[in-house]
Amino acid sequence: MIFDTHIHLNDERLIDNLDEYIRKAKVKGVSYFLCIGYDVESSKKAVEIANKYECVYASVGLIPTEHKQYNENSISELRKIATSSNKVIAIGEIGLDYYWENEESIKKTQKEMFIKQIELANELNLPISIHCRDAYGDTLEILKQYKVNNAGIMHCYSGSYESAVEFIKLGFYIAFGGVLTFKNSVKTKEVLEKIPENYIVFETDAPYLAPTPYRGKTNLPEYIYETVKYANEYLNKDITDIAFYNSLRILKLDGKIKN
Repeated sequence: MIFDTHIHLNDERLIDNLDEYIRKAKVKGVSYFLCIGYDVESSKKAVEIANKYECVYASVGLIPTEHKQYNENSISELRKIATSSNKVIAIGEIGLDYYWENEESIKKTQKEMFIKQIELANELNLPISIHCRDAYGDTLEILKQYKVNNAGIMHCYSGSYESAVEFIKLGFYIAFGGVLTFKNSVKTKEVLEKIPENYIVFETDAPYLAPTPYRGKTNLPEYIYETVKYANEYLNKDITDIAFYNSLRILKLDGKIKN
């Protein structure tokens, strides 16, 4: 069984054919999906999709690159969405992203967004899904200063092994997606090989970052199979079930869903 811990079924490239995409993914062994919101509207759609499909759960949040959307009403809007359905099981994707914009004023806004959403997650007793790009130092600093009661998942992790160890110390799990299968993903492979198995989870980030042999194409839900297969071959052991139960544990679904 496979749990896709980060997917955008709410994206316009996927949303019109969800029945078919989910059916094909199930043939490949995918049992559950966490549909991720990245702004208010996508969070609403994530909840709608989760309410429609038994196998789909939702996460709501404001991604750091959408900092222009952030205002004094953002947290109350997210709270309303998060409490509208029991299928909402996480806050995210949230975090820091300095890749596209790194002006100090924007960094300041992103940090405020991140902290406020951590506080929301704690208020609602939910884990978080972290988006981090070119900002691992500041992300760690915030997580150490503002304790996340239920930890969460480092989405599409691309940092060093040393940083991964620090995130794991804080209770965070490390998510591997299609990037793991890329030839130049040396650091990602090192992290997979060295971290404890009980902190490994998988994701697609569909429709983004399709794994080899589909790199450069629209990533589909069924393609997570290629990432899991690659990880098993790289480690020379089958960790499919380990990662599945890791996902249930960090998302607080132990005993709540059919295995």
